[in-house]
Amino acid sequence: MVGSATLFRTGLMEHFTPVPALVGGLLIGLASAVLWLGNGRIAGISGFFGQLLPPARSAIWRAVFLIALVLGALVTSRLLPDLGSNPELVTAPAGSGLETPVWLAIAGLLTGIGTRIGNGCTSGHGICGLARLSKRSAVAVAIFFGVAIITVAVTGVVR
Repeated sequence: MVGSATLFRTGLMEHFTPVPALVGGLLIGLASAVLWLGNGRIAGISGFFGQLLPPARSAIWRAVFLIALVLGALVTSRLLPDLGSNPELVTAPAGSGLETPVWLAIAGLLTGIGTRIGNGCTSGHGICGLARLSKRSAVAVAIFFGVAIITVAVTGVVR
């Protein structure tokens, strides 16, 4: 087992930022709770996005939520530019033979397909579903984490 001091010395956790992560997590939890209590809706981003086209009856609040999500990140990046000190996008693995934009497009497409098959995304299952003690969400989150661990081990994206 590697201690945290070793991780910092080796540079594996040079971008570890517990305070912004805690604040962000609290804000996500608060927004999810407000949406659930105020609107009776689960804050599943894939569901919001998936029901915009073709528009559902409740498309307006979904669009407002998604626009506010993007604008909130934009405003925060302008007000606190040092908060995310490493804005680099990940690059495609060297052995993949793909350009990074193509690799990212494939990854996004596979993520979208996975959210449809799993009937939800990490925010819907991981934040709201687990908070409601949903067994289905617990299984989905276990699969998310398992696949993420395997993906990182196979691609070597995170070293």
